[in-house]
Amino acid sequence: MQKNALYAQSGGVTSVINASACGVIQTARAHPDRIGRVFAADNGILGVLNEDLIDLDQESPETIAALKHTPGGAFRSCRFDLGDFESHRHQYERLIEVFEAHDIGYFFYNGGGGSMLTARKVAWLSEKMGHPIVCMGIPKTIDNDLPLTDTSPGFGSAAKYIATSVREVSFDLSSMATTSTKVFVLEVMGRHAGWLAAAAGLAFEGEDPPLLLLLAEVPHDSARFLNALRDKVHRHGWCIVVAAEGLRCVDGQFCGVEQASPIFGHEQLGGLAPKLAHQIREGLGYKTHWAVSDYFQRSARHLASAVDVEQAYAVGRAGVELALAGKNAMMPVIRRLSSRPYFWEIDAVNLTEVADVEMPVPPSFIREDGYGITEVAREYMAPLIEGESYPPFVHGLPDYARIRGVKVPKKLSAWGG
Repeated sequence: MQKNALYAQSGGVTSVINASACGVIQTARAHPDRIGRVFAADNGILGVLNEDLIDLDQESPETIAALKHTPGGAFRSCRFDLGDFESHRHQYERLIEVFEAHDIGYFFYNGGGGSMLTARKVAWLSEKMGHPIVCMGIPKTIDNDLPLTDTSPGFGSAAKYIATSVREVSFDLSSMATTSTKVFVLEVMGRHAGWLAAAAGLAFEGEDPPLLLLLAEVPHDSARFLNALRDKVHRHGWCIVVAAEGLRCVDGQFCGVEQASPIFGHEQLGGLAPKLAHQIREGLGYKTHWAVSDYFQRSARHLASAVDVEQAYAVGRAGVELALAGKNAMMPVIRRLSSRPYFWEIDAVNLTEVADVEMPVPPSFIREDGYGITEVAREYMAPLIEGESYPPFVHGLPDYARIRGVKVPKKLSAWGG
């Protein structure tokens, strides 16, 4: 029976999440016998609750295809989780109202671990409330912390950007270190997992690079860190420090908290890089510069990994194919078949296995001193940043797509929350 499909984006966006959107939309459009109209929710699950839907029939095939090389979230993302089923039943009843009003039989939710939990909750509509809905989670996160998949789409491109930036900065720093800056500190994202900080290790080869990594998985001892940094500067004349924003001190507390009051259920991290720079200047007297990669690391589509783009599209396409094959409450995953050369395929796991589960950097990937990566880690990450997938350029700047965003007429009364 023909039903309409709804796609939505959730959580922090990536430079390739729209490639997954492209995969979902193009594949859904290729099956008009099973899927009627294709909608997108404006602002993730909030857009569904608010019946704020975008009519993708108003978007040209060329615009949808251009999403594959466009960063950000074309349909706007949100940080909002559905509540517990028993205490927030009104949210689930509202979802059913919206799905029924617009004849939606397929729902594709594109996000990380928390979003997979929301997708799993939507799938409960079939199990607990008897409403027929096929729900698929589409994986993405630059944090690379989704379990049961070789990598999370979005990580490879962010890793490529960070490793490239660190390599380029190394030439600048080495040029000036004799009479100027000796230490450069870069703060990267990663609340509970240090994958992005670990990716900086790809910038150098050899056993003793002028680089110290501060991973979220390794407690930060200030005295030990300063000793290690002194040794690096003594040997090389300069050093780069890359720190995960979720770095914890030996007392178990975050080393950098920008705002202590909970936001989205947790502290807002920030300010780690200037704190480390101050620590270095006070403790060792080195001239130090610092930077925060912040949104750059997840927006840099001009330097995306071709492997990452291909995988992001593939999981979007696979989500639709799984739904049409009669599967429900699943998430497409990437299975590595070999590392050299890198071969992979698409598989699928139940949402229950990945919902709100985080995968940290494993101990075997962390150098014995805690300040670098092992060859095992390098072999794992290196294929993920391979290949270039440049967007088209016009007048010297990348030419990205913007959707028209024509809204579907509402049929329901406003949602009261």
